[in-house]
Amino acid sequence: MNGVITAAFGRQYEVEVAVGDSIAAKSDQPARLQCYPRGKKSVFACGDEVEIVANGKDQGVITRLCERQNLLWRSDAFREKLIAANLTQIVIVTATEPDFSDLLISRCVAAAESQHIKVLIALNKADLTGLLPAARRRLETYSRLGYRVIELSARGGAGELRPFLAGERSIFVGQSGMGKSTLTNALIPEAQAATREISEALNSGKHTTTFARLYRLDGGWLIDSPGLQAFGLAHLKPDELLAGFVEFHDHLGKCRFRDCMHEAEPGCALRAAVESGAIDARRFEHFRLIREEIRAAKRAQQGW
Repeated sequence: MNGVITAAFGRQYEVEVAVGDSIAAKSDQPARLQCYPRGKKSVFACGDEVEIVANGKDQGVITRLCERQNLLWRSDAFREKLIAANLTQIVIVTATEPDFSDLLISRCVAAAESQHIKVLIALNKADLTGLLPAARRRLETYSRLGYRVIELSARGGAGELRPFLAGERSIFVGQSGMGKSTLTNALIPEAQAATREISEALNSGKHTTTFARLYRLDGGWLIDSPGLQAFGLAHLKPDELLAGFVEFHDHLGKCRFRDCMHEAEPGCALRAAVESGAIDARRFEHFRLIREEIRAAKRAQQGW
């Protein structure tokens, strides 16, 4: 049977089997089976299309991974975490409070660009008007680059977001406490995703979602994912990282030296663009931080 992974719990997966397959034919609703992969290695993510064989009541074995359109994942020197597959859109959820990391946004954007996934930035808790101007200023850089930024309040129903999700295969990503699960509940009341109050002492949200889950929505689907405090990109090659910063594109290949590292070399086109204001200085610093992190991960992998 063919199915889609709708939730991932370590080596256990929930797989939705389409109506018409033998196990789902008794109902007009898709069946969901608890499935395990064959062998010790698990290479599946939420949103993956797979082939399974039923081996008991509401259980099955995943026998094959179908070809992916793309894969969103994060990695450091020694570990990798598959987040979701076959996406058309990544929705980066920020909020007026608690504080959000613009470096994390740049990481998510670079990961999305490397997999040719559209980016939408959602500024939640826009009803907190006193904090809204500062949050807007921090997101202006991304709107100037052409990324869509919308404002909404999850507790007000999130109606502003719904048209952007219709027909898309989207995932919510962002730090804990940004309101991803509250947004999911507003859009899909039956989801009943757990939410908690923000920890004021830490100025950071408590983790409320511990695994990614896929929900059908308006001709597409939506994945709610666990809160992120880190998004390593150790798997990106140098050219992929450069391509992940869209404002660099017009300046690449124009440095004096072909092997320019965009550090202190004379005639560096990227650094000249930063000095002229064509490239935002903070975004360039994000690039340098991520690049050094990738280099450090490669050194660690090689043992030096």
